[in-house]
Amino acid sequence: MPTILRSAHAEYRVTDLEAARHFYVETLGFLVTRETQDALFLGGMEERDLFSFVLRKAESPGLSHVAFRVEKETDLDALQQIAAEDELPTVWVNPDGEPGQGRALRIQDPNGIPIEFFHKHTRRDWQIQHFHKYRGASVMRLDHFNCQVTDVQKGYDWYTKRLNFHCSEYTATDDQPEKIWAAWLHRKQNVHDIALMNGVGPRLHHIGFWVYDRTSILTACDVLASMGYASSIERGPGRHGISNAFFLYVRDPDGNRIELFTSDYLLSDWDMPPVRWSLSDPRRATFWGHIPPKSWFDEASFVEDIRTHELLPVSSPPLKDRPEFVT
Repeated sequence: MPTILRSAHAEYRVTDLEAARHFYVETLGFLVTRETQDALFLGGMEERDLFSFVLRKAESPGLSHVAFRVEKETDLDALQQIAAEDELPTVWVNPDGEPGQGRALRIQDPNGIPIEFFHKHTRRDWQIQHFHKYRGASVMRLDHFNCQVTDVQKGYDWYTKRLNFHCSEYTATDDQPEKIWAAWLHRKQNVHDIALMNGVGPRLHHIGFWVYDRTSILTACDVLASMGYASSIERGPGRHGISNAFFLYVRDPDGNRIELFTSDYLLSDWDMPPVRWSLSDPRRATFWGHIPPKSWFDEASFVEDIRTHELLPVSSPPLKDRPEFVT
């Protein structure tokens, strides 16, 4: 079985690269580590990878892919074998498209999410003690991906049984037998690297970035408002029951969503049993704070076909796509 280390980077499609730069760099404080005519490569203060977030010019917004780093080069070949056995589309990526990165394999996962795996990459200078560069939200590192899919159980089985992900928390219906409505899966030792949430899909709901502390989130709100982006704040600040996270959700000029995220917890042991939440318990999503707006459930980023780079069509899930208590 291949050894997946952690979530590593994500790439958003944006229609106006300069507008995206103003939002992510000038306002939220991401670092620019590389740039080309059609792409910005960004990172956080704590990271040592060359980049963790890519903004690439496109005709329409959405997600190009999310990426995980694997332990060794041969893990990529093992992943290709798994994809072949499971009859999933794959494509090898030209390293020139992502600076400082070696060969990479993209797979359309069982629900259609485009995921990339790589091992070799270039390190950059650590910025964690360059406090004079902390601006906006003081983004430290990429933390996780949250995806809306039509069959959470199918995705849960594939990630846990084929890729050896572990489940930290999950939401289940009150039926007998229960059905998994959402699952938080991890390889690094915090709550999640990827979350699968029942909904219209395949779509990417958000990319989560870990920030220095709760004050960083409040400061981000002030900065967003002072820079003219008050309406970009979609949900929060608040606290999730699941993950214990203190959160803020914001939408970029194209409508792509990110979460600013802190105060989750450490999972030191792989055999820690997952926490179960009932779908009927509103505290799971909002331990305190406002009820999520309709847009938070209804709107998400379309994802690319890894072969054609066209955006995939979506469908509705068999389960209800929102809890009863959300209007």
